Amino acid sequence: MAKQKVSPVSVDGAGFLTHVAYDSVVFGFSEGQLKILLMEYHNTGLIALPGGFIRTDEDLDEAVRLGLEDRTGITNIYLEQFHTFGNKSRHKPEILQKILEANGIHAPKEHWMLQRFISVAYYALVDISTVSLQPDALSDSCTWYEINRLPKLILDHATVIEKALKTLRFNLDNKIKDSNLLPEKFTMKDLQKVYEAILGEELRRTSFQRKMLAGRILKRHDKLYSGEAHKAPFIYSFHK
Repeated sequence: MAKQKVSPVSVDGAGFLTHVAYDSVVFGFSEGQLKILLMEYHNTGLIALPGGFIRTDEDLDEAVRLGLEDRTGITNIYLEQFHTFGNKSRHKPEILQKILEANGIHAPKEHWMLQRFISVAYYALVDISTVSLQPDALSDSCTWYEINRLPKLILDHATVIEKALKTLRFNLDNKIKDSNLLPEKFTMKDLQKVYEAILGEELRRTSFQRKMLAGRILKRHDKLYSGEAHKAPFIYSFHK
């Protein structure tokens, strides 16, 4: 199926659901840091989460997957819908007007993209090393930012990220095994770094290892030898 392409010049929003959008919080892990994918809109300096609209002939989940596939190149993405944001204060048409005008689109007040939208939010977990970033038609860049060094974001996107992180931390053991944050095989140290990055705290190595092995979500493989056999760590993967 062809990837989603939004046509923002459509005055009446033909072909798209009106007043409903989605926002995606894409978590990645690299160099011991939890990171989030953000976009900067062309000629505005405005930074936002990847988002989009839903065609009248597609499912909501499908729209989100195709939107993220366009921006990351990944087809097998772990996605979870976690909240719907509908506070009336999030409606700020002047921001969308600025984005459209910066892209040469002079929209009238009744333009469908300037109306109030309720946004369905998803979070995704990806392995950064497998991602090939591609900005969308309205953006200059699509970039990873460390979770503790996020720039100022438009609308309520900072709140969306905060809610996504809280959701991710809840029942993390089950979510981590279905995610793509780590390569297929990894060390216990690698896994602990991911947990610490998500939870925002250091964990005791022995306690963490005992907990993970007791949970029976890991499959142990041969040791990773690097010249010193007595220091070689075991390699693990998640039970599918």
